Amino acid sequence: MRRTEQREHIFKLLFVSEFNTPEEMPEQLQLYFEGITPEENDTEDEKYIREKYRHVREYLEPIDTLINATSKGWKTTRMNKVDLSVLRLAVYEMLYDQDIPSGVAINEAVEIAKRFGGEASGSFVNGILGKIAAGNVKDHE
Repeated sequence: MRRTEQREHIFKLLFVSEFNTPEEMPEQLQLYFEGITPEENDTEDEKYIREKYRHVREYLEPIDTLINATSKGWKTTRMNKVDLSVLRLAVYEMLYDQDIPSGVAINEAVEIAKRFGGEASGSFVNGILGKIAAGNVKDHE
Protein backbone atom coordinates (compact mmCIF):
# COMPACT_ATOMS: atom_id res chain seq x y z
CA MET A 1 0.00 0.00 0.00
CA ARG A 2 1.34 3.42 -0.92
CA ARG A 3 1.85 6.12 1.70
CA THR A 4 -0.99 8.15 0.17
CA GLU A 5 -3.37 5.23 0.67
CA GLN A 6 -2.18 4.71 4.25
CA ARG A 7 -2.72 8.41 4.93
CA GLU A 8 -6.26 8.19 3.60
CA HIS A 9 -7.03 5.27 5.94
CA ILE A 10 -5.63 7.23 8.90
CA PHE A 11 -7.80 10.20 7.92
CA LYS A 12 -10.88 7.95 7.79
CA LEU A 13 -10.13 6.55 11.25
CA LEU A 14 -9.69 10.06 12.66
CA PHE A 15 -13.03 10.98 11.09
CA VAL A 16 -14.74 7.90 12.60
CA SER A 17 -13.32 8.78 16.02
CA GLU A 18 -15.26 12.06 15.91
CA PHE A 19 -18.50 10.08 16.15
CA ASN A 20 -17.49 7.40 18.64
CA THR A 21 -16.33 7.42 22.24
CA PRO A 22 -12.78 6.35 23.09
CA GLU A 23 -14.26 3.18 24.56
CA GLU A 24 -15.96 2.34 21.26
CA MET A 25 -12.90 2.91 19.09
CA PRO A 26 -11.14 -0.45 19.57
CA GLU A 27 -14.21 -2.19 18.13
CA GLN A 28 -14.53 0.44 15.40
CA LEU A 29 -10.88 -0.07 14.46
CA GLN A 30 -11.39 -3.81 14.26
CA LEU A 31 -14.49 -3.41 12.08
CA TYR A 32 -12.68 -0.93 9.87
CA PHE A 33 -9.76 -3.27 9.19
CA GLU A 34 -12.10 -6.21 8.62
CA GLY A 35 -13.79 -4.13 5.91
CA ILE A 36 -10.58 -3.52 3.97
CA THR A 37 -10.02 -5.99 1.17
CA PRO A 38 -7.16 -8.45 1.71
CA GLU A 39 -5.27 -6.94 -1.25
CA GLU A 40 -5.33 -3.56 0.49
CA ASN A 41 -4.52 -4.77 3.96
CA ASP A 42 -1.32 -6.46 4.93
CA THR A 43 0.02 -6.73 8.45
CA GLU A 44 2.68 -4.05 8.03
CA ASP A 45 0.23 -1.55 6.55
CA GLU A 46 -2.28 -2.16 9.32
CA LYS A 47 0.43 -1.78 11.95
CA TYR A 48 1.59 1.52 10.42
CA ILE A 49 -1.97 2.88 10.13
CA ARG A 50 -2.90 1.90 13.70
CA GLU A 51 0.32 3.33 15.11
CA LYS A 52 0.05 6.65 13.30
CA TYR A 53 -3.64 6.97 14.17
CA ARG A 54 -2.75 6.39 17.84
CA HIS A 55 0.05 8.98 17.69
CA VAL A 56 -2.21 11.63 16.17
CA ARG A 57 -4.78 10.98 18.91
CA GLU A 58 -2.07 11.28 21.57
CA TYR A 59 -1.09 14.73 20.31
CA LEU A 60 -4.61 16.11 19.81
CA GLU A 61 -4.31 18.76 22.50
CA PRO A 62 -1.25 20.55 21.11
CA ILE A 63 -2.46 19.99 17.54
CA ASP A 64 -5.87 21.51 18.28
CA THR A 65 -4.26 24.38 20.18
CA LEU A 66 -2.16 25.25 17.14
CA ILE A 67 -5.11 24.89 14.74
CA ASN A 68 -7.24 27.14 16.98
CA ALA A 69 -4.47 29.74 17.21
CA THR A 70 -4.06 29.75 13.44
CA SER A 71 -7.65 29.57 12.18
CA LYS A 72 -9.13 32.93 13.02
CA GLY A 73 -12.88 32.66 13.50
CA TRP A 74 -12.95 28.88 13.07
CA LYS A 75 -12.28 26.93 16.23
CA THR A 76 -11.97 23.17 16.08
CA THR A 77 -15.33 22.80 17.82
CA ARG A 78 -17.05 24.54 14.87
CA MET A 79 -15.13 22.99 12.00
CA ASN A 80 -16.48 20.51 9.53
CA LYS A 81 -15.35 17.07 10.78
CA VAL A 82 -13.73 16.20 7.45
CA ASP A 83 -11.66 19.39 7.46
CA LEU A 84 -10.78 18.93 11.12
CA SER A 85 -9.64 15.32 10.61
CA VAL A 86 -7.52 16.31 7.61
CA LEU A 87 -5.97 19.21 9.52
CA ARG A 88 -5.17 17.10 12.55
CA LEU A 89 -3.36 14.50 10.46
CA ALA A 90 -1.42 17.09 8.47
CA VAL A 91 -0.43 19.11 11.53
CA TYR A 92 0.74 15.92 13.22
CA GLU A 93 2.90 15.12 10.20
CA MET A 94 4.25 18.66 10.03
CA LEU A 95 5.12 18.80 13.73
CA TYR A 96 5.97 15.31 14.82
CA ASP A 97 6.71 13.06 11.83
CA GLN A 98 10.26 13.75 10.72
CA ASP A 99 9.87 11.38 7.74
CA ILE A 100 7.22 13.57 6.08
CA PRO A 101 8.26 16.95 4.63
CA SER A 102 5.78 19.72 5.46
CA GLY A 103 5.10 20.36 1.77
CA VAL A 104 4.11 16.75 1.24
CA ALA A 105 1.85 16.80 4.31
CA ILE A 106 0.14 19.96 3.02
CA ASN A 107 -0.31 18.70 -0.55
CA GLU A 108 -1.69 15.35 0.60
CA ALA A 109 -4.04 17.06 3.07
CA VAL A 110 -5.42 19.38 0.39
CA GLU A 111 -6.06 16.41 -1.91
CA ILE A 112 -7.89 14.49 0.82
CA ALA A 113 -9.92 17.60 1.69
CA LYS A 114 -10.90 18.08 -1.96
CA ARG A 115 -11.89 14.43 -2.28
CA PHE A 116 -13.91 14.06 0.93
CA GLY A 117 -14.79 17.60 1.99
CA GLY A 118 -17.01 20.37 0.79
CA GLU A 119 -16.47 22.77 -2.07
CA ALA A 120 -14.21 25.08 -0.04
CA SER A 121 -12.42 22.38 1.97
CA GLY A 122 -9.26 22.30 -0.14
CA SER A 123 -8.64 26.03 0.07
CA PHE A 124 -9.63 26.16 3.76
CA VAL A 125 -7.18 23.38 4.67
CA ASN A 126 -4.47 24.85 2.44
CA GLY A 127 -4.83 28.28 4.04
CA ILE A 128 -4.52 27.04 7.61
CA LEU A 129 -1.65 24.68 6.86
CA GLY A 130 0.15 27.36 4.87
CA LYS A 131 0.00 29.71 7.87
CA ILE A 132 1.26 26.96 10.16
CA ALA A 133 4.10 26.10 7.78
CA ALA A 134 5.10 29.75 7.57
CA GLY A 135 5.56 29.66 11.34
CA ASN A 136 8.31 27.01 11.04
CA VAL A 137 6.23 24.36 12.76
CA LYS A 138 9.11 21.90 13.22
CA ASP A 139 10.39 24.36 15.83
CA HIS A 140 7.00 24.31 17.64
CA GLU A 141 7.84 21.05 19.41
